Amino acid sequence: MDKTLYNSYINILKEELIPALGCTEPIAIAFAGAKVREVLGNMPDSVTVKCSGNIIKNVKGVTVPNSGGLKGIDVAAVLGIVGGDPNKNLEVLSSIKEEDIAKTKELISNNFCQCDLIEGSENLHIIIEAKYKDSSALVEIKNAHTNITKIIKDGKEIFSADNSLKQKEHDDRELLNIKDILNFANEVNIEDIRETIKRQIDLNSAIAEEGLKNDYGSGVGKTLIKYYGEDVRNRAKAYASAGSDARMGGCPMPVVTNSGSGNQGITVSVPVIIYAKEMNASEDKLYRALVLSNLIAILQKKHIGKLSAFCGVVCAATGAASGIAYLNNADYKIICDTITNALCTIGGMVCDGAKSSCASKISEALDCGILAYNLARDGKVFKSGDGLVKDNIEATIDSIGRMAKEGMKGTDIEILNIMIDK
Repeated sequence: MDKTLYNSYINILKEELIPALGCTEPIAIAFAGAKVREVLGNMPDSVTVKCSGNIIKNVKGVTVPNSGGLKGIDVAAVLGIVGGDPNKNLEVLSSIKEEDIAKTKELISNNFCQCDLIEGSENLHIIIEAKYKDSSALVEIKNAHTNITKIIKDGKEIFSADNSLKQKEHDDRELLNIKDILNFANEVNIEDIRETIKRQIDLNSAIAEEGLKNDYGSGVGKTLIKYYGEDVRNRAKAYASAGSDARMGGCPMPVVTNSGSGNQGITVSVPVIIYAKEMNASEDKLYRALVLSNLIAILQKKHIGKLSAFCGVVCAATGAASGIAYLNNADYKIICDTITNALCTIGGMVCDGAKSSCASKISEALDCGILAYNLARDGKVFKSGDGLVKDNIEATIDSIGRMAKEGMKGTDIEILNIMIDK
């Protein structure tokens, strides 16, 4: 495999598969809060948080981790300001203490934090401004959850990011295609990705176990086991859903993300891990299957963006189904047909924010993905001209991406309006 392409794929995995504590949208706000206090140099007297619609949508219904069960943009921002560590990135709230929670509650009750919508902006856009006496600080985040694009202190811009990093990330993602992903999964030196993949296995398995042991959210994972049994297909769905139950319910355990999302990171990995155990697959085979599943999910998301009205667990479940196919020694055609069958069945699932029902969506997306693989291995695939299916897999993924990014813009706006009673 071409060395430049090989290194790009390694870098993509390292950039995307990163640990995060809690839902990444409130955590991004908490990160911005911790950073703005660091820049200000003092505990602010007041703070204003402005967020794009998709940030608001994904913060409204989810519990902020280490907050004592609290929810909301103001909670995430103030908790980050009071006790967050910006050096820990998406684990910014990992060191929160009880006194930080108490202080956060006190400040919120005294209208310390104001929240506003940024209209017509990036799907992932946060601006937080803090004031202390005659001093002020502003931090802006765009496009990625910890991607600071601007810092202003006392009216002077002290940091501004150009687009070179975003352009490089875009260029790297443009190199992704199914054939090269499969070749890379077959050829990658496991030592080059061991740390990245092992961390995903360890952290995402742990939170799935936690979700099945204790009561979080609506208990989708536990319900699946209770009523549908212990066969491998149901366990794959149940464990992944349980991880989301815990995460959406404020469980203070980190997960490894995919495409900026912990739920997608859980969905793309846990079912593959469950199937690998059932099949007594070797560690080498599991690692390669997870490389494939992660990169296939990332490939789909490059067309859609980090946040949209298109539920990202569909992409992740399609990746997981492809990883399960890989464990069963599926060839290029079967993997392509699995992707086609999955995307062109459940590709219309909408994202109406991060909340407990995400666990149910994970279950349904995985059910569809596994069915898609079973159809594919029996030689059955939806044909070109059937809805959004095109002549080849890359064109089919493109068409789904176009529908999700362009076609669902109006849907995204209407979902937000409904959620905020506008």
